[in-house]
Amino acid sequence: MKRGTSRFLEACHGRRADCTPIWLMRQAGRYMPEYRALRERFSMLDCINTPHLAAEITLQPIEAFDLDAAIIFSDILPPLQGMGLPLEFVKGVGPRLDNPVRNRGDIERLATPPMADVMSGTLEAIRLVRQELRVPLIGFSGAPFTLASYAIEGGGSKSYAHAKGLMYSDPEAWHELMGKLSDVVADYLTAQAEAGVDALQVFDSWAGAVGRLDYERFVQPYTRRVIEAAQETGLPVINFSTGTSGHLDAVAAAGGDVVGVDFRLPLDSAWEQVGLDRNVMGNLDPVLLHAPWETLRGGAEDVLRRAAARPGHVFNVGHGILPHTPVDNVRRLVDYVHESSAG
Repeated sequence: MKRGTSRFLEACHGRRADCTPIWLMRQAGRYMPEYRALRERFSMLDCINTPHLAAEITLQPIEAFDLDAAIIFSDILPPLQGMGLPLEFVKGVGPRLDNPVRNRGDIERLATPPMADVMSGTLEAIRLVRQELRVPLIGFSGAPFTLASYAIEGGGSKSYAHAKGLMYSDPEAWHELMGKLSDVVADYLTAQAEAGVDALQVFDSWAGAVGRLDYERFVQPYTRRVIEAAQETGLPVINFSTGTSGHLDAVAAAGGDVVGVDFRLPLDSAWEQVGLDRNVMGNLDPVLLHAPWETLRGGAEDVLRRAAARPGHVFNVGHGILPHTPVDNVRRLVDYVHESSAG
């Protein structure tokens, strides 16, 4: 099947394909022995910033499974380095950003350099992958809210107290920060389109940290802004969030050719909130990939049943594949989705 008429791109445009397309968030990563072997020799940032390593990791799951799309291997946080926030990945802890943003002065000092310079390694990896790939390639960025939360908290958080505290105590500073981040995200997505990706995804992984009213006031305008900028490239754009079951319709209103939904709502209920005239991606619980095959198959069957063979469904997990996921379960899931939805 030619790249331009792939089942993944057909679904992104709301057209019926020969079967349901499937790709899996974090499909290139720690559950694959090939990836773990590389990580024994190279750090996370080395893998992200070295084009041939990022390209190799991107291709690993495509060579192992019959997936319908690849996603460039990177992370949502490196663009923040170019803004003046040094990044490291701490073993057993996760990402950590030095000099977290806590006040208006910190925001004013943030730079907004061209992402073609900051993320040159990833852009070159995209060009390398395009030479080898038989399926569409997805580029991505973190959404402004998720990036703002990381920048303010300095890493992961359970309460988002610092981020929401700034939002509530100094709305003007919050909007200045979100404006800067929106410029960076829009620039980065455009640069990836120019490098050769076939679709773009905006990850708002922490959008569930706020309720509907705060989302509509402090988050949605900026998500809409970067999605509209990404759509100007002519590529389909996926708007993905987690923990947003209570305001999924507001998330969908921010835009996107495809709305990604997590596993907290049944797919048919989520699709109704998004709008049955929209395209959706999801939404298997990634923990099911650790379950016995019969249980995993039942979960996949339920997602497909709720999709009801409507065009515009991209099968995916409701967030990312977890470490230690059995490789054979990934292979069986991909084959099952294709075989059971064909015809």
